[in-house]
Amino acid sequence: RPRSHTVTTTSSSFTANLSASSSTLAYDREFLRTLPGILMVTEIVLGLLVWTLIAGTEYFLYPAFGWVMFVAVFYWVLTVFFLIIYMTMTYTRIPQVPWTTVGLCFNGSAFILYLIAAIVDASSVTKELDRHNYNSWAASSFFAFVVTSCYAGNTYFSFISWRSRTLQ
Repeated sequence: RPRSHTVTTTSSSFTANLSASSSTLAYDREFLRTLPGILMVTEIVLGLLVWTLIAGTEYFLYPAFGWVMFVAVFYWVLTVFFLIIYMTMTYTRIPQVPWTTVGLCFNGSAFILYLIAAIVDASSVTKELDRHNYNSWAASSFFAFVVTSCYAGNTYFSFISWRSRTLQ
């Protein structure tokens, strides 16, 4: 008996929508020209400086600097992640996520924890503790406060965005 060589294929609407939506990756270069974009890049650059200044020392001998390292690295990674999301306009592809609320929570928590870490960093820097690492720790303390002010600015802009979104 001869076999039939007919093949039937079907396509779901999910697959069609997925391939249509992921075929082109948007890039928003104008985001870097906005104040929140500039603050985010500044947070990344100076946050990297904070944790590299501490990482180059024997910070693991002092728990206070371990906390500063955790906060600096944690928020550095998340800020890079959010920059990628904003630059590629991924937030437009996932409308189920309340991005204004997420941004407000992220920036608000970064501001609070970075402020605590900057205060801990500054209060832990003494020449008596370790003369060899004093300059690195003092510089990291200064830059931690600058990064804190950047997160404060982004928290303000996130709040304005969230507020205008919730009033609509």
